[in-house]
Amino acid sequence: MSKILVVDDEAIITMQLEERLSLMGYTVAGMAASGKDAVEKARRFQPDLVLMDIVMPGKMNGIDAAKIITTELDIPVVFITAYADDAIIEQAKNARPYGYIVKPFNELEIKAAIEVALFRKATELEEQKSKKSVQEKNLTGISADSHEQDGLACLALPEIKTVLLQDIFTDIVLFLYTDQVAKEPIFKFTLEQGIKKGGRNLFAYFQSTLPKYFPKEIQREELYTHRLKIKEVYSLLPLLDKCTDSLKDTGKPASLQILLDFSETDEFEDILAIRKSLLLKKETGTPISGIIAVNIGNIDHTRIQSLAEGIPKIIVSTGKETTLSFAHHTFPAGAVSVVPQSTIDDVVKKSLEPVVLSLLDKPISGYDIVHEIHNRYRVLIPQARVYTLLHDLMEEGYLEIRVSGKSKLYCPTEKGKKQIGQKLDDYKRVFQHIMGGGGTEAGIPDKK
Repeated sequence: MSKILVVDDEAIITMQLEERLSLMGYTVAGMAASGKDAVEKARRFQPDLVLMDIVMPGKMNGIDAAKIITTELDIPVVFITAYADDAIIEQAKNARPYGYIVKPFNELEIKAAIEVALFRKATELEEQKSKKSVQEKNLTGISADSHEQDGLACLALPEIKTVLLQDIFTDIVLFLYTDQVAKEPIFKFTLEQGIKKGGRNLFAYFQSTLPKYFPKEIQREELYTHRLKIKEVYSLLPLLDKCTDSLKDTGKPASLQILLDFSETDEFEDILAIRKSLLLKKETGTPISGIIAVNIGNIDHTRIQSLAEGIPKIIVSTGKETTLSFAHHTFPAGAVSVVPQSTIDDVVKKSLEPVVLSLLDKPISGYDIVHEIHNRYRVLIPQARVYTLLHDLMEEGYLEIRVSGKSKLYCPTEKGKKQIGQKLDDYKRVFQHIMGGGGTEAGIPDKK
């Protein structure tokens, strides 16, 4: 998990950045309000990257501080500033920054700038290692020509893959992770789909920002949340019994969808007891499905094996090289499969309309659509493309705008619901036809 030092003399900016960076999965190593303070904290905390304002009080501005941090500590700096005139930019170039973002910024810009800067730094380090290795081999009589090919191999980065998952509420899934960066968007989507399905929904966690996204659902008791505490994991057992017993009191068929996130694993025996209880309830006919998520960073292979025993579906996310993408219910995947991220980029960018249409099943802003596409598929889409599609749908009378606070939410009209549903069906048929799949095999009757 990358550590970021945030430098800005405006407290509200540093607070906003701290919250957003934490949600993205980064660790905020510290915050500074002046150039001098930034250099001192960079020396002390040794962050992976510094987000630096330029104009700050004191004798040392952000540019001067960045020069010291990059030359002395070899830490990449990305400038975040309200100043974009030519003179400032020319001065900033002298500090050899790894990025330059003009305020006001959004999460996608910050995320993209950080990832590009970290990638660039990692590549530079690999090149330095390669050159050093060449020099060492030359000294021992090994030809540089033969090593050039080895150097290229050293620079080869792992190909990014995306795992496409079908409906997560057909069974119990064990989600094993080591990198917490990827889990929050996945968990948010899981909770949304569980609420849509109905029945009971339970989210248990040690630490999470997700409950704040579902205040109405929690108030309407569509979603139950339970904050786990250290040394009290066992308290989840009676709660699960209460939830499953309540299914009998509804008077109609109901199911329990779970999302249990064990980011702390010291009470491993209690976690095993909870897993055993869930599997036993399922075997005796209780309709339970969902995710048991466990941070496996601090447990060995024997414990992982005991966790997985009896669970039919297991997903492992070991770092940023793997993204888990839950297919929208209108585009169900035929099975679990792994494809290159470059393929996902091509499909999402070239078939943007069905992707946007699939997100219009609830009131949503244009910004949230862009954000959701990035969270779900790790693809950056220009906002202009999304807003152009939304504008066209409004012109055709398929969408209307509702104002919620400062946000404009796009909502399908009654006419739009039918049209969007029909378009999504048409897209599915075309994709299935291209791939050679029959409509009846996918559960969609052929039109005669």
